[in-house]
Amino acid sequence: MRSIVSISLFCLIMTFLSCSEVKENSNNFEDQLEQIPQLLERHSSLWQDGEWQHIQNLYGNYRASMLSKTGDFKSKLDMADLFINEARVTGEHGHYYPAALQMTEGVIQSVDPSDKSTLFRALMTKASVELSQHEFSTALETGKKAVAINPFNANIYGVLVDAYVEQGDYQKAVEMADKMISIRPDLRSYARVSYLREIHGDIEGAIEAMEMAITAGYPGQEATCWARMTMGELLELYGDQEGAKKQYEMALKERPDYPFAIAALADIELARKNYDEAETLLKKACAIIPEVSFFESLAHLYKAQSQGQALAEAKKIIMDMLDDDIKSGHNMNMEFAQLYQDLYEDPAKALIYVQKEYQKRPDNIDVNRMMASIYSELGEDKKAQFHFQKASTTNSRHPELEGLRKELAMME
Repeated sequence: MRSIVSISLFCLIMTFLSCSEVKENSNNFEDQLEQIPQLLERHSSLWQDGEWQHIQNLYGNYRASMLSKTGDFKSKLDMADLFINEARVTGEHGHYYPAALQMTEGVIQSVDPSDKSTLFRALMTKASVELSQHEFSTALETGKKAVAINPFNANIYGVLVDAYVEQGDYQKAVEMADKMISIRPDLRSYARVSYLREIHGDIEGAIEAMEMAITAGYPGQEATCWARMTMGELLELYGDQEGAKKQYEMALKERPDYPFAIAALADIELARKNYDEAETLLKKACAIIPEVSFFESLAHLYKAQSQGQALAEAKKIIMDMLDDDIKSGHNMNMEFAQLYQDLYEDPAKALIYVQKEYQKRPDNIDVNRMMASIYSELGEDKKAQFHFQKASTTNSRHPELEGLRKELAMME
């Protein structure tokens, strides 16, 4: 009798322990699930045939692999790349950039330092996100750590080009671009050559390089459409509005409902004072992705039409979006400065924000051009002239710089 009771008690204990273990494992599994950032639903206009389904499948595969294999660094980094791509496509920067950083930090903190390949990829991906969040000095330091591990990868030099440009070290940016294109002449490297040529006043060369970037891409892919958009913006900035419009229309033909192309066409209509068409296009773009620049264009439209209530509502949306970006780790100093200078016509408030950025990167020509513009508007000619000179160090032919040149000459 005693043996039967002992056996029953033993079975009861083992059953309890087994259930406890299942419950504990279940809780661990749920915790792991919660630690993996979600894939947000795309707007139907962004499904792009089978692209969205493909992205969902990749997300599911990476997620399952991360849950089943401890230390699956490859899936974490693949997931980070997916999040970065989704940020570009959907405009959900506040969700996806922190998510990508979560993946890369997890790898950097856990990977064996002897696994140079994985550590390099994690650092390069992290630096790319830091650039997107406008943390340029941090991105530069992260990029330097990556290139010290692997100096033969083209993409890391692209990160360094961008970081040096934003820091205002244009000579180093050119050196990095030369290394990048010598390793891999492709869309990314040609695009950076184009931007550096533009910075140095070679507009014709910049257009030529961007044409090469477009040709190197696959029609319909987001990266190729981005290159077309950049080409259009380049043409538009330097006076070829019709050429720009053709690029935007081609981007839409290759990638239907591409919101950036829709908004760019709206901006052309806005410049032409075709307000009804501009508003229709902008509202369509705004409905697809939450891109702050779309709402800024809409606000400028309402301002031009003296629609006070609509303008106030648009301003509130813009401020809320910028605040959300800041909460997710995005430096928005230049965006706030531009907003206060152009939309609010408050140069004193704009100056506060651009000064913050100037403290971070005093040699950047875009920051100095804005400083010169604001000081000129405030009537502080000597300070405007100082920053104008700094903005002119690369022989840029930016139209705003040319306008400032004339303004300041008249004040002498």
